[in-house]
Amino acid sequence: MDTRFLGIAELHEVPPVAVVVDVMRAYTVAAWAFARGAEKIVLAESPDEALALKASHPDWAALKDGPPAPGFDMVNSPGLLRSVDLGGRTVVQKTTAGTVGALAVKGASLVLCAGFVVAEATARVLRTRAGDGVTFVVTGENGQADEDLACAEYIARRATEAETDATGYVRRAAASRAAGELAEGVREGVHPDDIELCLEVDRFPFAMVATLEGSLMVLRPYAPPSPADDVSI
Repeated sequence: MDTRFLGIAELHEVPPVAVVVDVMRAYTVAAWAFARGAEKIVLAESPDEALALKASHPDWAALKDGPPAPGFDMVNSPGLLRSVDLGGRTVVQKTTAGTVGALAVKGASLVLCAGFVVAEATARVLRTRAGDGVTFVVTGENGQADEDLACAEYIARRATEAETDATGYVRRAAASRAAGELAEGVREGVHPDDIELCLEVDRFPFAMVATLEGSLMVLRPYAPPSPADDVSI
């Protein structure tokens, strides 16, 4: 499998297959939202768009980075989200890096959004697309976030070597700048368990696929085929 690891600013063309990685915390949060019953997640371009979507769909829940803010129902924290009942609801998500990365590759034939919590399911989807080149979008710190790069490298390796050990990759993520900022309270809207939750490997059995639905980029959970199946998406 031909792989590239690029920051958002380095995306000069739309790749055929993109895996957008945001470990701390956008796509850990998205996975938890699906685990808590969300039907779909709409990835917003801006806070204003998120609020406009919420205003036109009062039953939707809006989520953002940072501290709580008027009009938003939740913040970008898996520790805070895990106790929220989202059964059947649509979540609108706007974050600093994760949602930006997915929107940057919205023209790709396949867009997967990932963190450690959905690593194996994501790798399994990539195995069905082994003939395609895969671009991993490292969203944090202009493509330099080691937690995102470590996760991307782990998923890439696991797509070809299913028994790859996660230990070293998780250790890198735990020592990353983002993890330090979460631990030190530099970032707002944080739960004490956020780092631990972001570093859980294969917590959830689904991958997350983003597709254009009309004018909106929509993320949904996807149960990948078992190794015995020959099914592609």
